[in-house]
Amino acid sequence: MSGGVTDAALAVEPGIAPARPRLALAGFAARLAPLVGLSGLLGLWFAGGLILESVPAYSAFAGFAPGPALTSFVELIASGEAWRAAAPSLARIGQGLAAAFLLGAPLGLLVGSSPLAERILQPPFQLLRMISPLAWMPVAVLTFPSWDGAIVFLIAAAAIWPILFATAAGVKRVDPVWLTMARNLGAGRLATLRTVVVPAVLQDIVTGLRLALGVAWIVLVPAEYLGVTSGLGYAINDARDTLSYDRLAALVLLIGLIGYVLDSALGRLAARARWIPAT
Repeated sequence: MSGGVTDAALAVEPGIAPARPRLALAGFAARLAPLVGLSGLLGLWFAGGLILESVPAYSAFAGFAPGPALTSFVELIASGEAWRAAAPSLARIGQGLAAAFLLGAPLGLLVGSSPLAERILQPPFQLLRMISPLAWMPVAVLTFPSWDGAIVFLIAAAAIWPILFATAAGVKRVDPVWLTMARNLGAGRLATLRTVVVPAVLQDIVTGLRLALGVAWIVLVPAEYLGVTSGLGYAINDARDTLSYDRLAALVLLIGLIGYVLDSALGRLAARARWIPAT
């Protein structure tokens, strides 16, 4: 009988063995795919640089080409100027996202858990969401005593809506069975909110925060065109005014890399924030 089992195993083995190389190849391709995408972007950048250098009308912008831009980028890192420009911007982003979170998450919990609150608040929220955050710039300048305060307000005005609506959508998806079980066990509204609703929607909140970061990061640069004398937006404006296009391209690259790192960190956090109730 053991011989029959062995023969059957040997008969199956040839069909199984080829699947392993295919799985290994698929895993290798998955890891290689981001590098292919980045290589394609670098190739387009290089081709664009060649066009700028070869067309006389665009020769003044040759600093945007990869060679000068990457050289300037290394200089920014080595001199510490990259950190000096990025630190104030990161501080403003952090403050703006914190304000948006402190307002948006509780409002999202309210809108998601109360149909009446949703009917009342949905129209004004949707109206305000469709207004460009930069449209509030004159109001922000008049309202806040400092330029930093105005910029933080503009970032918060851009970031609040993804957090609010993602949180509200997450609350609506909470399994009603969990809420019923919590009530049957004697949990009040606050206890249910703390022990069931918030853990259940934590992934949605982090995802909304990730979306908010993307919007805030876009708003940051034009917002820093205001009267501040620090930050990535100010550095880009200064490079433009001095026609330092290689430095400008290096700063754009720096903004992209910092944003990518922050987004990846929040993406990993969102992936780990999935909550499964104990049974």
